[in-house]
Amino acid sequence: MLGPIDGEVMRPFVELLNPINAIAEASPGFIWRDQTEAGNNTSVRFNDDPMWIVNFSVWESPQALEAFVYQGLHKSALGRRKEWFEIPKISHYVLWWIEEGTIPTIKEAIERLEHLRANGESDYAFTFRSVKRS
Repeated sequence: MLGPIDGEVMRPFVELLNPINAIAEASPGFIWRDQTEAGNNTSVRFNDDPMWIVNFSVWESPQALEAFVYQGLHKSALGRRKEWFEIPKISHYVLWWIEEGTIPTIKEAIERLEHLRANGESDYAFTFRSVKRS
């Protein structure tokens, strides 16, 4: 993030969280998303750096997730991401298959992301790019 989650820089982003999360939950293919009692997971930490936040969800398919990500309000927010986040120079998201009924952990997500960064795309860890080639 370019500023603390409760700071002025991130205020417009935070204001979009509830509407975007509601759209996600109503979208075809949505199954689950990680969240605290606040209804989001901006306070969830996976390392000691408070400037990193996690977005973590389960969908029926990569195509269902991609349809949500690149349409409507979420797409508009993506277009504004430079206002709130440094542009990553390395892979910053990862997709992977899970067994039906399984809820993955952030620890598993980090492991998959590190695997993707070290080894490239595979059945174990991939991005939307490899789904489009399939």
